[in-house]
Amino acid sequence: MLDIPYEVEILLRSTVGAIAVALFALIFGLILVGIDRKVHARMQSRIGPPIRQPFRDVKKLLYKQTIIPENAVQSIYNNAPILAFAAAMAVMVYLPLGPFSPMLSEGGDLILVLYLLIIPSLAMVVGGFASGSPYATVGAQREMVLMISYELPLASVIIAIAWKAASGGLDFAAFTFSGIMSYPIWDHVGAVGAVGAILLLGTILITLPGEMSKIPFDAPEAETEICGGLLAEYSGRNLAMFMLADAVKTVALGTLVIALFFPWGLTPTLESVLDVDINKYIGWGIDFLFYMLKLILLVVVAVSFPRTAFSRIKVDQITDVYWKRVGAMALVGVFLLMLDLQVL
Repeated sequence: MLDIPYEVEILLRSTVGAIAVALFALIFGLILVGIDRKVHARMQSRIGPPIRQPFRDVKKLLYKQTIIPENAVQSIYNNAPILAFAAAMAVMVYLPLGPFSPMLSEGGDLILVLYLLIIPSLAMVVGGFASGSPYATVGAQREMVLMISYELPLASVIIAIAWKAASGGLDFAAFTFSGIMSYPIWDHVGAVGAVGAILLLGTILITLPGEMSKIPFDAPEAETEICGGLLAEYSGRNLAMFMLADAVKTVALGTLVIALFFPWGLTPTLESVLDVDINKYIGWGIDFLFYMLKLILLVVVAVSFPRTAFSRIKVDQITDVYWKRVGAMALVGVFLLMLDLQVL
């Protein structure tokens, strides 16, 4: 056998791992988009497109001509979709995928992921302004308002979970996903803290449609008002890149919620119920399938149901919802976690 230097072996493993993560995020992200469309259609008593439709859409766009508006700033207009896609992919290497630890893990992972999740939205804003379209300009302005609105409750949830873990003795590891997953919040709170954790969970679930610009928080795109807004002038490969970035971001956001609130695997429960020792590799497969099931359920509950049950709200109402209502919910949840610590 070849004697491969340790540094080369690490580089090969990292490269193969990054490719595997990228392929999973792309493929499963598009599947999640297809499931969301199908569930949304069924809830409206329609047949809806097949789950594989997003793959067809991306393939069609990749073959179509990319049209650049006459008034666009071409360099920014063309690079914005690449930046959005690259940032979404970068988030994935810091997230745990079911039983598999993050590829990159450093102190402060939670804060880094929080910042990286902003970049795809910022790229869309920059691309919208660079397109020179009045519709895209309005959409970019709305997207900035939306970003400012949902970042407060989202950051409150993440910091509260990390603070709770740090209070339990994890110290700086509380801001890493490995630390958070080893300290499930539901196992370390009393009755008061459990109510606070439920409020924080509700907060992040309401934040997800805003992060994904889905109804009722899709004012930046609003096809019936501003013809697609941010993406009104995008076509061909550029639009395909934005669609892929959105699919990957869907996986990233769902994985974030799972890591914070539902980090458990299924294998320990099966071993306890069946009173058997499950092979390590089989256990990984079971837990990974369980993780994908959790992702599907999360998207259906947090995205498909709200966009079917509610209509689009105005941009000023978005700020009111996120800052006054959802933000207040998050702060009450944080307070109850603090109170729970005092009671214990």
